[in-house]
Amino acid sequence: MGIEQEIKLALPPSQHDDVARFFDERTGAGKPMELANVYFDTPDCALAKAKSALRLRRTPDQWLQTYKVLGESKAGLSRRHEWEMPVAGESLEIDALLVSCEDEAARKALQDAAPNLIALFRTDFRRIVWDIEREGSQIEVALDAGKITADVDGENHHAEISELELEIKSGDTKALSTLAAELRGAFPELDPEDLSKAERGYRLRERPESAVDDAEA
Repeated sequence: MGIEQEIKLALPPSQHDDVARFFDERTGAGKPMELANVYFDTPDCALAKAKSALRLRRTPDQWLQTYKVLGESKAGLSRRHEWEMPVAGESLEIDALLVSCEDEAARKALQDAAPNLIALFRTDFRRIVWDIEREGSQIEVALDAGKITADVDGENHHAEISELELEIKSGDTKALSTLAAELRGAFPELDPEDLSKAERGYRLRERPESAVDDAEA
């Protein structure tokens, strides 16, 4: 089990190039990649009710499945437990997740949901990654641009992804706040984002007009 600790910042799409240049000039060119993700739950969203999320991701190198227990998020800083592992192809391997998940409540929620899992929504985005050091801590910076797509009553609805994720890999999480403050000083339009992509996907399914709200925000 890993504990994911990150700060998420929303930004206007018009600032993507400027933010990318900010990091390129300080750490060297970032690594671009295309990511495709499908989120699974039961038709009545049993996993969401258990405050968890299940994702299948295609990376440039492999397929990964990830099971997360949604934690607290405040001012963009989130902390959550997650279990992630490679899978052979474009399908979930639930038994392997159940073996690796040592949290009893999370394991039971997944086990109960497993027979009725369906694909609920997807996220597709381009990510640029930089690995940087701040105050002796290692931080992964990910700049994401793309969209969330959900099928609601036979119609596709979309919401924009435009965000910057700062994830601590080792060291003190205070380094995340230091870097976030530096970035917000350079780019005042950056705003803390407390909703994960999964939470935004569920919201899009429940309230398709949220895609309009996101575009206007």
